[in-house]
Amino acid sequence: MNVLWYYAIGFIVVWILAFLLKDKFNITMEGIVLMLKTERLKGVLDRIANRCPRLWKAYLNIGMPIGIFFLILMVITLIWSLQLMFKTPTVSLILPGVDIPGSPIYIPFTTGLVALATVLVIHEGGHGILARVEGISIDSVGLLLLAIIPGAFVEPNPDELERANGISKLRVYFAGPMFNLGLCLIALVITAGIGGFLASENIYTTDGMEISSVVAGSPSQSILSEGMVIHKINGDVVTNTSSYTRALSGMHIGDNLSITTDTGTYNITASQSPNNSSKSYIGIRAKQHEIIEPVAKKKYGTLLPLVLSKLEEIFYLIFFLNFAVGTFNLLPMKPLDGGLILEEILKMKIRPDRRLEFNQTLNKYTKFLPGCIRCWISRRFNWILNFISHHELNDNTVEHITRYISSLFIVILVVLIIYGMVPGILKMF
Repeated sequence: MNVLWYYAIGFIVVWILAFLLKDKFNITMEGIVLMLKTERLKGVLDRIANRCPRLWKAYLNIGMPIGIFFLILMVITLIWSLQLMFKTPTVSLILPGVDIPGSPIYIPFTTGLVALATVLVIHEGGHGILARVEGISIDSVGLLLLAIIPGAFVEPNPDELERANGISKLRVYFAGPMFNLGLCLIALVITAGIGGFLASENIYTTDGMEISSVVAGSPSQSILSEGMVIHKINGDVVTNTSSYTRALSGMHIGDNLSITTDTGTYNITASQSPNNSSKSYIGIRAKQHEIIEPVAKKKYGTLLPLVLSKLEEIFYLIFFLNFAVGTFNLLPMKPLDGGLILEEILKMKIRPDRRLEFNQTLNKYTKFLPGCIRCWISRRFNWILNFISHHELNDNTVEHITRYISSLFIVILVVLIIYGMVPGILKMF
């Protein structure tokens, strides 16, 4: 059964339940958006914010320059993607369990939902925590469902946010993406640790490639199925990713492939890729089929290796999704965080007292560096402050600039999604 049907069934069930229970659980229904508001999470955000406010401010003071770097990098990447889209898709929709033909990304259903939940919770939680650290109250907090896409929301009081100074606003806006990147780094370290342990202890060996997904509408549909283990392709033995890649490297459109699996031998004819007519395509995704070594099995049993392997997959997805969503949110287009950040930077006005505060903060975080480097950084930093102070923009001009840039990037994204995703989505039906 196509995973999209599960989403459709889930959508119907959830919306019926939401309608029946909306008064009991304070559920609001606006168009295709469901929102479950709660007061309990406000107390959680307050406790976290009040426990170590200086730590959160310091983290964001360090994180803002890093965030600006990724903002610039995302702009360059998106523009670069325009010239690559005729060769291969560069933008993909993230929907756990849905494998869109030609998409460069596939997220497993169960572990993908777990990882996606961490993205949403940590992102919105970051905004809420920094809002409270900056003395801005939270109007509402809760969970939402955009059609079938789950989410979370934190709404700082708009009047208090508007009255806050520029740096406080920037900390709040940067908080979501930087909390995502912080969790991304933690997950990467854990993934590397688990992977290192499994490799150093020789826990697993591989005997083939396990099919993790069969793309709907592809040549492999109704022939191969998820869970099969590939052992040979056209007589070439396949034991790991390297041998699998070599066996498929000479494949062309129209070639007949004999694929030997643990359940039998199947013949598949390669077709052209949905997104690149010059490339061949059979429509499966595969990962190494791992079996526990006898020595490791005797030492650790079977449960521990299986648990560690699954944890490695989950933490890798937490790393990947938090990085992808966190950096995407830094694109300078409203309503993304990057658009709000761009607008606030353009509105920034450098008062003498704020200049002194900026320099004191800079000195605090660079005091461990040699004097010559600190002087170089200070001169460049003050050159930026001088430039901003001599080119201040009024609010009306800033709104026009932000609206124009947002519209430009929205058009680019729509073009990339239509060209990269729509042909594949149509093949699924």
